Amino acid sequence: LLALVAGSLLMALAVAFFRQAGLLTGGTTGVAFLVHYTSGLPLGAVLFVVNLPFYVFSWLAMGPLFTLKTFGAVLGFSALTEFMPELLRIDHIHPAYAAVAAGFLAGTGILIFIRHGASLGGIGVMALYLQKRKGWRAGLSQMVCDVLILLSGMAVVPLKAMLLSILSALAMNMVIAMNHRRGRYFGF
Repeated sequence: LLALVAGSLLMALAVAFFRQAGLLTGGTTGVAFLVHYTSGLPLGAVLFVVNLPFYVFSWLAMGPLFTLKTFGAVLGFSALTEFMPELLRIDHIHPAYAAVAAGFLAGTGILIFIRHGASLGGIGVMALYLQKRKGWRAGLSQMVCDVLILLSGMAVVPLKAMLLSILSALAMNMVIAMNHRRGRYFGF
């Protein structure tokens, strides 16, 4: 439970940095950002809804315990993201710093979830499944998907923000790729 709370807090802080700097990220969070930026819908609610279809796959591919922990992680992350503007106000953050710091925060948050038998749903579930079944590195699989999601945001954010968003995705996924390997510690 503590790991899910810690991971959710780190992820919500990363999202606060992304939002303040006008950046994007990958995964289902990136898809939620695209919807939020283009529609104005609340980011936390969109995060939660975007992940709903992935729970059936998670249940079948990764099992009920993983799915329940993932549901809890997404619920906590979505709620904290929604209420973060009331908890933390950032007057200014340099976009390059926001990109790198948010990438490292998000990578660490995701790593905490992975090591405790959970994820933030969506692409993370598929990346973990491919690592478990095919031996593909989760961080590298996630990175490929993240770049595709980020490229789809080219119509939504300026080029400078897009380049910084790609830098952030690289930072995040390098944390995961360097620290998560088959046979390492799992908290379940």
